[in-house]
Amino acid sequence: MRAPPSAEPADVFLRFAEPRPARRLPALAALAQHPGRTLALLWARLTGRRLRARQGLAALVGIDHRLTLPPATLTAFPAAPEPFADPDILLLSAPGHVLKAGAAGAIRVAFADPGLHALYGDTLAQSRPGGPVVPLLRPAFDPDFLAAIDYIGPVVALRRAALGPAGINPRAGAADALFRVAEHFGPSAIGHLPGILALRQPRAAAGEGRGHAAAVRDHLDQTGRAGARIEPAGEGVIRIVYPLPEPRPAASLIVPTRDRLDLLRPCIESLLATDWPDLDLVVLDNDSREPETRAYLDALAAAGRARVLPWPGAFNFAAMNNAAAGIARGRLLVFVNNDVVAGDPAWLAAMARHALRPEIGAVGAKLIDGAGRIQHGGIVLGTGGGLVTHAHRHFPGEAPGYLGTLRVPHRVSAVTAACLMVEAEAFAAVGGFDADTFAVDFNDVDLCLRLNAAGRHTLMVPEAVLHHYEGLSRRRTPEAAARHAREIAAFKKRWGPLLAQDPHYHPGFDPDLSTHARLRPGALQGEPGPARRPLY
Repeated sequence: MRAPPSAEPADVFLRFAEPRPARRLPALAALAQHPGRTLALLWARLTGRRLRARQGLAALVGIDHRLTLPPATLTAFPAAPEPFADPDILLLSAPGHVLKAGAAGAIRVAFADPGLHALYGDTLAQSRPGGPVVPLLRPAFDPDFLAAIDYIGPVVALRRAALGPAGINPRAGAADALFRVAEHFGPSAIGHLPGILALRQPRAAAGEGRGHAAAVRDHLDQTGRAGARIEPAGEGVIRIVYPLPEPRPAASLIVPTRDRLDLLRPCIESLLATDWPDLDLVVLDNDSREPETRAYLDALAAAGRARVLPWPGAFNFAAMNNAAAGIARGRLLVFVNNDVVAGDPAWLAAMARHALRPEIGAVGAKLIDGAGRIQHGGIVLGTGGGLVTHAHRHFPGEAPGYLGTLRVPHRVSAVTAACLMVEAEAFAAVGGFDADTFAVDFNDVDLCLRLNAAGRHTLMVPEAVLHHYEGLSRRRTPEAAARHAREIAAFKKRWGPLLAQDPHYHPGFDPDLSTHARLRPGALQGEPGPARRPLY
């Protein structure tokens, strides 16, 4: 059934594929400014370590999407010869969208699972005749992402038996139908088939549809969030403004440190300039020795600007933060590295609007590195050698992100504790950081995964932007390397199955080079894999 939407949602998604200004001169300048690293990259390339060379080059000069395909790609994906028809399955679509040949069979196979009530897949999009082809590879169902951008689009298959119980009006559009399935049957009733199911042809005339905003408004009202306000944010994006309680709850900002006043002072001063009425700043001092640092910490404490908690002995990031959480008076706990600097004073409010939602656990911010590039856009499991990677690492700082993910809140598996907010009650309920197993590394990912399992989803909020001068305060020693190896082994043992495939990340991407940057060889070939569903 064709239910014409008010706009073509794929247009918003294609922003990531727009040509960007050439970066050759800045790239050459970066190589010239770092001759030692440049020679190391060249040597790695000459000695056959091509992956290492590619990763090092991305870190040095940056990276961007290389996902567009030649128009001839479409010859391998012919359209289905006849419209989809099935007595048990209803297919929603829209002008300019068609199933590819063979998609009907894949849809029917997926619906053999009686718990599946809605299904969507991936799309090859072409915005103009003869133009390049862009793959739209979608994550598993994410209601926060769908509320902000209709990232799924109009091609959705529905079990006909679910229409009545869920109150679905097919003419209201795919997003409305998916929200209603999630409300009635739960998010796990919605599956994503990781493979090309549809072709988005050059734009056809848009019809008069109900509109994405109306579907979002209904969904918020039906799920107890009538107080949330929706605002248009341009390019098909909706901004949902969740209300903050009055008076606003206290927020405890927790900063571990050891010396490095050149990093600590900008961090602390930026945090104290945050636009929030009740800030509780706790600084954990891990054996600072430099007189300037000691004097600064003493002055903070004496002026009542911060509480300074001594933490002598070996550096244990998890234990330090747990101790600070134990004395914090805030309803909100905000863990911040001492090499992070906040710019916009409204960053905390942007995160708090989501962290105070009862279904949300950890909330992360968009972090920008010293070169002005993305340092953190959420954490992706199973990448970077089979462990974890920061999403969109080394992309331009102003990049919209794949499918617009650097513009809108969306669920992720984990976020970094370089800037992580969580309600104190939720943090305590899962036992805080696991200081025995993950003293320094993976403690943030482990915390998020345990919160997810407890029903508190992890959310990435790009509206909150801070700068992270990552690793400048870390000391690398043989002992640290041995500890890191132990924590890797423990992380794989505890979370191994999740590392096989992050539900929030598409298996069609190259797992070894940043994220969302390149396609895995053969990613678009063959039959789709099994339907993926939200884990929690």
